[in-house]
Amino acid sequence: MIKGMGGLGDMGKMMKAAQEMQGKMAALQEELNTITVTGESGAGLVKATATAKGTLTGLEIDPSIFSAEDKEVVEDLILAAIKEVQARAAERSKDEMGKLAESMGLPRDMTLPNM
Repeated sequence: MIKGMGGLGDMGKMMKAAQEMQGKMAALQEELNTITVTGESGAGLVKATATAKGTLTGLEIDPSIFSAEDKEVVEDLILAAIKEVQARAAERSKDEMGKLAESMGLPRDMTLPNM
């Protein structure tokens, strides 16, 4: 009998676990495309919507803010809403990845690769 052959079973388990993790990661990446988050600025005058992956999907602007003299203010509000929704998307993605890591017995704060 060749010594060390018993370790092949462990290697098989590791490969199976890696494949399972890869499948779960792929499913989560798809799910992140369907989860939406909203960011707003100007007490709700400008609202931006994005997927948890950070893709901007909508922008809602209250018509009351449209006037030529307020152009710079409107632009700032739009940028602020977009920045907020991007930050929320990143946080939601991180939270979902943490849940996945935890479900696999890994530390919640472990950084999993994005696919």
